Amino acid sequence: MRLPRPLFLLPAFLLLLGTGARGQGVPSATSEPRTVEVDLQSTDGGQALSAEDALRLGLSPDAGDTALIPPTLTADAPAAWPEGLEGTPGEVKLELLVDVDGRVAETKVVRAAAEPRLTEAALAAAPGLRFTPATLGGVPVAVRLPFVYRFTPPVQAPAATTRLTGEVRARGTRKPLADAALFLDGAQQPAATTDPRGRFTVDVTPGAHRIEVRAPGHETTTFEEKLEQGQTLQVVYRLQPREVNPYETVVRDERPRTEVTRISLHEQEIREVPGTLGDPFRVVMLMPGVGSLASGISYPVVRGSQPAATGFFLDGVRIPMLYHLLLGPAVIHPDFIDTVDFYPGTPPVQYGRVLGGAVEGRLSRPREDRLHFTAYADLLNAGGFIEQPFASTGTSVSVAGRISYSALLISLAANALNEKDAEQVRAGFWDYQARIEQKVGQGRLRLFALGSSDDVGLSPKEVERSEGGGVTSRFHRIDLRGTHPLAGGEGEVGITLGWDGLGLTGEQTKRVGGALVRQDVGEYGLEQTSLSARAGWRRVLTDTLEVAVGADVENRRSATTLTGTARPPGWRASDDADPFKRPSAIATFSGAYASVTWKPSEKWVVSPGLRVDAYHLVPGFTFTAVEPRLSVRHTLTDTLTLKGGAGLFHQPPTVLLHIPAVDTASLRYGLQSGAQFDVGAEWKALEGLELSADAYFNPLSRAVEFDLVDVAENRRRRGSLGTDPATTGYAYGLDLMARHPLGQHWFGWVSYSFLQSKRKARFARIGDDNQVLETVEGALPFAFEQAHVFNAALSYKFGNNWTVGTVVHFNTGRPETGQITSQTQRWVTDADGEGNWVRQDLDRAGRLAPFFRVDARIAKSWAYQDFTLDASLDVLNLSVQQEVIAYDYSFDGYGDPGLEPVRAPVRIPVILPLFGLKATY
Repeated sequence: MRLPRPLFLLPAFLLLLGTGARGQGVPSATSEPRTVEVDLQSTDGGQALSAEDALRLGLSPDAGDTALIPPTLTADAPAAWPEGLEGTPGEVKLELLVDVDGRVAETKVVRAAAEPRLTEAALAAAPGLRFTPATLGGVPVAVRLPFVYRFTPPVQAPAATTRLTGEVRARGTRKPLADAALFLDGAQQPAATTDPRGRFTVDVTPGAHRIEVRAPGHETTTFEEKLEQGQTLQVVYRLQPREVNPYETVVRDERPRTEVTRISLHEQEIREVPGTLGDPFRVVMLMPGVGSLASGISYPVVRGSQPAATGFFLDGVRIPMLYHLLLGPAVIHPDFIDTVDFYPGTPPVQYGRVLGGAVEGRLSRPREDRLHFTAYADLLNAGGFIEQPFASTGTSVSVAGRISYSALLISLAANALNEKDAEQVRAGFWDYQARIEQKVGQGRLRLFALGSSDDVGLSPKEVERSEGGGVTSRFHRIDLRGTHPLAGGEGEVGITLGWDGLGLTGEQTKRVGGALVRQDVGEYGLEQTSLSARAGWRRVLTDTLEVAVGADVENRRSATTLTGTARPPGWRASDDADPFKRPSAIATFSGAYASVTWKPSEKWVVSPGLRVDAYHLVPGFTFTAVEPRLSVRHTLTDTLTLKGGAGLFHQPPTVLLHIPAVDTASLRYGLQSGAQFDVGAEWKALEGLELSADAYFNPLSRAVEFDLVDVAENRRRRGSLGTDPATTGYAYGLDLMARHPLGQHWFGWVSYSFLQSKRKARFARIGDDNQVLETVEGALPFAFEQAHVFNAALSYKFGNNWTVGTVVHFNTGRPETGQITSQTQRWVTDADGEGNWVRQDLDRAGRLAPFFRVDARIAKSWAYQDFTLDASLDVLNLSVQQEVIAYDYSFDGYGDPGLEPVRAPVRIPVILPLFGLKATY
């Protein structure tokens, strides 16, 4: 729009003479134009030169020669109000040079407006002004004069159209849809498109209208609206997604591949794998190089090592117990996990005090757009997750938790079956997580707390002197972590408080005053508190060089509690001196590391690193470990990469699983030490097909590996506690994997692992009379050796929001050496024809039977206005196969001639169907 006529100030402050002058009584003359600035004086006749200036210019001081006739405006040039500008009135004061032709020869800003665009509009309009020339004594002259543009916002005329404004979102997820097109009343061209926040504005005529909204990946939807004259209507249009939570390829800012082997899983790859109960960490059980204790037990046996030799981390914080009740889900709510990284061998230097692999869950970044809430329930547990951002302070708060009601279901099932004994079984768990994350300048500060509890046991019956007992395991962690740019890189510091506890409790039914009551008869508990700190710094120095340094320290204090008359299994008074029975220890673990990522060329990546750890156990036990590590990657072609790595690794003695206090006190037996060597290749054969192969050799120069029998029954080297329990060993094998990452409606992989894991041991030669003939040494298969493991996983999402998936698993049996299973026996018949079972020599021991199972998952998703609903049925071992965990050696009839011995398999029918519902807001 154009503005009304601006204000024109007539008085001239400066006079610019640009013509020849004539003076009264002086002969006329012609000369070149000259420029002279003079002062004007106000007179009754207008403005005139001072007498001094008139004489200087050769003019007569007479008023007729010195009177100035100022210019007058003949053609206005209004300044336009800037398009799209909203604001208050403004004013721009200019100084114009009007030449002898009445044109604006020069424009100067004397006072600008507060809004720069108003000043620009005034400067653009001023050259279009036209004046009658100013005259001095009848002669045209150039003058400078002030000129003011006054701006006022345009006054809108009564609207002839109405306005429709609002947002376009996806149903269910409430996600704003950018670039959605709105078509008005059947038009071929869109009337508007949404901005990145899903917002739009369109002017329409009054009356009824049909708005058709289209967006990629969503169903086209038509909305009817009726608007009145001058009305502005705000709406929210929700479009039905064609797929709820589609299997889309997510482009991530992945860390550069420097390690030898790292398998990273994201999104549905960690939440929708059949047989995993929707838990991200259980997916590791289906990775190459991983064996198992038994079907459904989720502690991975990585490349033939003990489960406790693999470290579990959560953003750098080590987690002692990862799963509930061995069979249950992980202790971390799935919505807190963004990615799971699995290192089957030669993990980077930041992972210390591990002898095997490493598993790290990376916490998801807080979402800052709106409130998010998740609630779910299945046949084992129920839980929820809530996340609330506070944009005004840059704060985000997230809370999650779960509780199991499996004990109640067991009781109800027992009552329904009239099994009086079974209803006494209890099994339950709970966990919690809470996070507060705060933006601090360019960095972040995060407080994260988590805890877990498991309780399983058998309550005494309502019968006098009936006994019961149970096992309770709990831990808590509180971690404060800060990250901030530092010295051109990224710095991190953190401090963690921890408490771990394991208790064996006893109960007994007694008669008190004629009534039966249950009483606690004692508790055997192991407790451990810890305080740890860590710091790290990483910086990219050049395009070819990156460095990372860090350090960590942890102090542990452990104690044993023994109350009442209860005693742990196998306890004897003489056992008090054994640290496995009454461990009480103070230990400090400290370490520092440095690594370099060097790219000498586009095809090579070389990553040397060094880690140094110190272990100190009070009193007087100190160990130092130096661990050089190296990984090399060579890009042979655009699709083929060769890789290799090696390193030294150390860890305190391990028990089958993490047991508070025990794993600290056992440090008196020295460190375990070993090396890892790995070579392999990665090939992106086709779009969406990734192949990898790894061959490894892991020699153990010192291994101190105890099992649960050693701890619970104290049969470990009884009477010879002073001897060194260490041994040596090795493992070697081959891992193969073909993977289709998430995308194109499906994901899946096929993996095969070949493993040989041996330990040097002294064992007895057993005669036919079941007596020891001699003691020899040899390399025996390790208790966790599974020679062949095959996994295949597939999940496909159909267009109607149905998801179907399956997992196929096969493994050969572990050695039957009596460590975590039965020991092989042979049938011997004496001269009288009587037979008996005799222990087989360990180097001739057999193996458990192979095991095969099929898991399946089927799910359906719905999108409602503001939330999504998912229903799923996940079945572990749909094939109803029973895994052999041991053999029972017996007779059809003891002492009766002619009857054959019986070698009966002991099977566990682990079949877990899990139906669940999940709502996401």
